[in-house]
Amino acid sequence: MKTIAVSIVTPDGPVYESEAELVVAKATSGELGVMAGHVPLVAPLAIGSVRMKTGNDQDVVAVTGGFLEVRPDKVTVLAQAAERAEEIDVDRALRAKQRAEERLNQKREANIDQKRAELALRRAINRIQVAQLGKK
Repeated sequence: MKTIAVSIVTPDGPVYESEAELVVAKATSGELGVMAGHVPLVAPLAIGSVRMKTGNDQDVVAVTGGFLEVRPDKVTVLAQAAERAEEIDVDRALRAKQRAEERLNQKREANIDQKRAELALRRAINRIQVAQLGKK
């Protein structure tokens, strides 16, 4: 099966560079699957995972939004933040999830930014899920 070059980049630099037969990402409009020769497109990404599959192997990267650019021979993900599954500190993500949940539970008592707390919770849950996907 043909492969396509995949590059995931953040403001801090490249996070992932490789070839894959299939790239699956969560756009704001739903999941997209991209293979070599795909028509060009640009799509905004939601908080989620980008999965690169080659044969029976799968690499997973957690992303916190950004953009997916597809060309027939290359997929580029420009993400605000990204972490490879094997690099995620699950304990840290669990603590972040707990903090976000506590902030949301005390919204009536304190003057918190609810949207910010909800996003923090979604990012933490995504990191935990991606870390678990990476172990499969």
